[in-house]
Amino acid sequence: MTEQAERYDRIAAGYARWWAPVLAPAVASLLDFAGSLAPTGVAHLIDIGTGTGQLAIGALARWPHVSVVGVDASAEMRAMADANADRQLEGRERARFRSDVAFADSLPFEDGSFDLALSSFVFQLVPNRARALREARRVLRTGGSLAYVSWLQDDRAFEPDTVFDDVLDDLGIGARAGDGRSGDLPSVDRAAGELRRAGFAGVHAEAGLLEHRFTVEGYICFLSEFDEETLFDELDPGLRGRLLTALRQRLARLSADQMTLRFPIVFGSGRRSGA
Repeated sequence: MTEQAERYDRIAAGYARWWAPVLAPAVASLLDFAGSLAPTGVAHLIDIGTGTGQLAIGALARWPHVSVVGVDASAEMRAMADANADRQLEGRERARFRSDVAFADSLPFEDGSFDLALSSFVFQLVPNRARALREARRVLRTGGSLAYVSWLQDDRAFEPDTVFDDVLDDLGIGARAGDGRSGDLPSVDRAAGELRRAGFAGVHAEAGLLEHRFTVEGYICFLSEFDEETLFDELDPGLRGRLLTALRQRLARLSADQMTLRFPIVFGSGRRSGA
């Protein structure tokens, strides 16, 4: 988990610029999904894995009666959330948001501290999702709810990724490392079952689809500044130049539809009922 936090420290700026916009529609959908869970009586909200603060800032805009604490394992991501809050929120709104560095499975809060917990694309990253879900339940008051969005397992190929792998192979660079993410949910039913086993009642889970159309340059920047930043940083300048040239040429042959990322996601929610 510390290694993962260190990686996100390194790529915080790239994440904010190139990946957060990809996730933005799903974050907005999560806020829609959680809307019925945030009545007037909800005052204290926790954003687990706040990242750039996108979800927390969206919650403040939608629900002016709440205060939000955002937690993230990465100090640099937490700093990015604070910077975005400074830039995007008015003074009164800004006062209702604070952030802390903390791991999802070890939250530094007393039992029953929050009325609502939200999380976007975090529970697939934690080393033990069952423990993280139990921890989310622990910090909720009785009657409080958790709502999250995460990835569903999927074997479809995104064509630009296939092109990138082919170029790496052609240049003798070798296969890229895995993304280190093994926790995608295998099914909607599994998402619901995990929430029930963590002690949540009133569980609901449903599938969705995340779509984002990349430009050629946007996809290359996504790779070089976020998703594969280590690979690009380790190449000598000449080989890096050849890689970028070949990649641009081949990506330019793809249609707009082929440049559109489409991956399934899952929304899950549950309520803490009882001790």
